[in-house]
Amino acid sequence: MNLRFIDWIWNVRGSVPLEPGQSSDEAFNKLDPLFREYGTTHERFSDTLTFSKKDQPAQDKMSVFDAGVLKIEHGMSGAVLHYRMSSRALFFCFCMPLLFLFFAQTTIAIGEYRKPALEAAEKTKKVEKKEPIVRELHPIDKFLGAPAPEKPKKDGASKREDTKHSPTSAYVFAGLFAALYVIGRVLEAWLVKSLFRKTLKST
Repeated sequence: MNLRFIDWIWNVRGSVPLEPGQSSDEAFNKLDPLFREYGTTHERFSDTLTFSKKDQPAQDKMSVFDAGVLKIEHGMSGAVLHYRMSSRALFFCFCMPLLFLFFAQTTIAIGEYRKPALEAAEKTKKVEKKEPIVRELHPIDKFLGAPAPEKPKKDGASKREDTKHSPTSAYVFAGLFAALYVIGRVLEAWLVKSLFRKTLKST
């Protein structure tokens, strides 16, 4: 299976044009401080820079990414920085909705399996339940015009719900992680491109 068709889930790709006349050395020198954060190791060979991160602090502007490759390519229109960076955090946020949807479907299946037993228990309870006693009004009370006692209200005929096997919570968490992934995927791609563009243009 070609991972290229699915690695967009946890990889962010993009490109940023270099300033006119800017060499590869000048570009990488400007980007160098970004790869000297705690927990980051990097290596440069010619026009390619590779990096990896471990236990990176939250203060790191690229902390969401764990590894990546930056490459400068020269074309007719000028030099362009191409990058591809992977993120375990994005992969985690993508997988969690699928996991919670699996939990929801499992919960529904368990509820359907238990439904006949719950209905049978409910019917047995109704059969065993005694009819309420309705007391007669005393003749003197009748003569004095006292209202007749009301009959006890019967329990509603609604079926008992199996609240222990409700998939609602799983659906809520699936929705939350799906939203986190979509927001993070778009936001982090925009942030890192803006960071590279700003850093390359700095004097």
